[in-house]
Amino acid sequence: MRSIWTGSIGFGLVSIPIKLFSAVQETRLDLDMLDSRDHAHIKFQRVNENTKKEVPYDKIVKGYKYDDDYVIIEDADFEAAAPEKSKVIEIESFVDVASVNPMYYETSYYTEPATKKNKAYALLLAALKKSGKAGLARFVLRSTESLCIVHPVDKDIVVTRIRFQQQIRDQGELKLDDDVSVSDKELKMGLALIEQYAEPLDLSKYKDEYHNELMSIIEQKAKGKRPTIKKLKPKAAKGDDLYDQLMSSLNVKKGA
Repeated sequence: MRSIWTGSIGFGLVSIPIKLFSAVQETRLDLDMLDSRDHAHIKFQRVNENTKKEVPYDKIVKGYKYDDDYVIIEDADFEAAAPEKSKVIEIESFVDVASVNPMYYETSYYTEPATKKNKAYALLLAALKKSGKAGLARFVLRSTESLCIVHPVDKDIVVTRIRFQQQIRDQGELKLDDDVSVSDKELKMGLALIEQYAEPLDLSKYKDEYHNELMSIIEQKAKGKRPTIKKLKPKAAKGDDLYDQLMSSLNVKKGA
């Protein structure tokens, strides 16, 4: 793997030099945009709206519209906005991982100690495992400040970017019912259904079936065959009574 960031993890007065590696990869197929008439590639150009001419990449700058004009933002401006954090993942506090709402998670990165036999790295990894805590930190990646949690996964310290609270929309705009009552009988049956379906988490059982099916269709079409399109089989309704639906669900699971 190729590192995407080098810096350090700040742990109190301890500085741990690390490298960051992307821990996730896309499984989507790489599809090209083509002209349907001759299958030629469609190219996108960066065009000046005034001159209608293509702009060289090295002439492109970033700007923020302020009043009626643009203020140009340079790389040094991004660094100046958070100079002390530009190369440091500074742990500011330790929290329970379970307290982080899944809505906040974005993407994860593996870390690797920049030096061999790094005792500070081993200490932080062991301490996080023993305490059951995760570090809450901020750092700058690709000119953007990110909030993250620093947590152990097997033999590695993982940095997972999370959203800032201001990025989560307020539920107040949703039309939610506050006066819907659930009977004790229905709640008990719902809990029984959850318990019956409960099992240890094993994500290895779940595959990207859509990706595989689409690849199969591509291979069939490449051979001149017409792919078989699967039709959805709608499930018959079990009536409108919630309790009866829950009971039927329990019976279906038992039968399986």
